[in-house]
Amino acid sequence: MRSMKFLLAGIAAIAFAAGTASAEPVKIRVSYVIAPSDWAPLLPEKPDLLKHNGKTYQLEVVRVVGTPALVQAMANNEIEVGNHSYSSLGIAIQNAGMDDLRIISDQFQDGVPGHATTNYLVLKDSPFQKVEDLRGRVVSSNAAGSAVDVAMRAMLRRHGLEDKRDFTHLEAPLPAQTAILLEKKADLISSVVPFQFNPDLQSKARPLFTQRDVFGITQMIVWTARKGFIDKNRAAMADFMEDALRVVRWYLDPANHDEAVKIASRLTKIPPERFQGWLFTNKEYSRNRDLLPDLKALQANVDATREVGFLKAPLDVQKYTDLSLIQEAAARLK
Repeated sequence: MRSMKFLLAGIAAIAFAAGTASAEPVKIRVSYVIAPSDWAPLLPEKPDLLKHNGKTYQLEVVRVVGTPALVQAMANNEIEVGNHSYSSLGIAIQNAGMDDLRIISDQFQDGVPGHATTNYLVLKDSPFQKVEDLRGRVVSSNAAGSAVDVAMRAMLRRHGLEDKRDFTHLEAPLPAQTAILLEKKADLISSVVPFQFNPDLQSKARPLFTQRDVFGITQMIVWTARKGFIDKNRAAMADFMEDALRVVRWYLDPANHDEAVKIASRLTKIPPERFQGWLFTNKEYSRNRDLLPDLKALQANVDATREVGFLKAPLDVQKYTDLSLIQEAAARLK
């Protein structure tokens, strides 16, 4: 009888091990808007550093046209890790009812001293010298409620200008903003990295103001995930964050700059020389080596989103933050 118990226990252990070994990796779909500003499209380019990919999780990178579109995708459980802007974060929680959304890491920050900031550009030969000069004109951003859009509206409101009453808003993808201005379809555009480094744009346009002028530091983009998914797949998510952090640190290492430039060029079909002087240096947005967000800045940015009418109530970002995964990842890589 005793030998039978051992036999049954052994069979159960083998069955459990076989079931564990055959378990499918957890699918983690990660969104992005722009390469190489967002980390997501850069991750698969370093497969040797994604040590758990294909084992405990399976990475899938998904492009979205803007962070407002991400809200619907995450609400429908079509994205597991979303690159929310400070503005779409509150919209997702309050307007889309995703009270279980959690901030899990930094992506990048705008306006950190010594680093790049989003520019709001007019043509050099235009008559616009101050924000008030835009009354009755056309201004452009990628989407109403996006991060660059909220900053633009906050500055215009600061100078007494309101949408529809005092200006016309034109939506266009971020890569198209340069053409929008040069073809005079709008009088002011939102120009982010890397498009603001376009030599043709730099020769013909000038900043009327910057996002740093509006907010100081902006916690521009954070990675988010829904609490239910984190709880159900915590081990796989910890492995993913470990791999992501390993890749991020590789890109931020100056010793890898030339290879990083080649990767960015390949992804964007933009000549490598256009990235050489600034990519992953202090000439672009600030990227935290430990993927830790600036929650103080994020709170101020979310408050500003409410002030321009995209949120209906105050939102405490601490309530929606869970940095335990990225902290665990950092501890593993010490």
